[in-house]
Amino acid sequence: MIFRLDERIIFPDPELADDDGLLAVGGDLSANRLLLAYQNGIFPWYSDDEPILWFSPHERFVLFPDELKVSKSMNKILRSATFTVTADTCFDKVIDACSLIEREGQDGTWITDEMKAAYINLHQKGHAHSVEVWQNEELVGGLYGVLIGNVFCGESMFSLVSNASKTALIHLVNTGLYQLIDCQVHTNHLESMGARMISRKEYVTILQNSMV
Repeated sequence: MIFRLDERIIFPDPELADDDGLLAVGGDLSANRLLLAYQNGIFPWYSDDEPILWFSPHERFVLFPDELKVSKSMNKILRSATFTVTADTCFDKVIDACSLIEREGQDGTWITDEMKAAYINLHQKGHAHSVEVWQNEELVGGLYGVLIGNVFCGESMFSLVSNASKTALIHLVNTGLYQLIDCQVHTNHLESMGARMISRKEYVTILQNSMV
């Protein structure tokens, strides 16, 4: 059963999501609703021609910092100072770049103008953050996400040159600030770096403990 949300800032039990992880439809992207969603392992994912869809997958693709895998070639790149890395210096440019990247198996982007405005609002309130990767003073890669406790809920990343997005993720992990990086959806790229699936129950337990 898919639940239809109204003006109240509430969500049904994530365990009631369907086989594809779809839990609810409707509502809005206000800061309070988004934060409540993330605190319960729920996130919005929809296209321009759809209502807001809220998902809570039965399994979550995550990266535990101590399980990060960095190849010898990547370590060499990191030592070479090929890139400069910053954080929270141009969140809007990072989310714009993420929305423009063509992704295999996706027709268009789920990062709509409405989504951009909502996450920029979260950033301005201190709940969403970005990592920027620069080469010769040009923004060539990065990522952004929402911080819940000490869990970084990654939303999207982009790379205009080889290894830029890897550099952003490695920087995020190496800050030592996060117990877990939520990658949401499986990719071979992230699996090669150590990300793996855990159950929704384990994920939500980690989230709740991180907010204590």
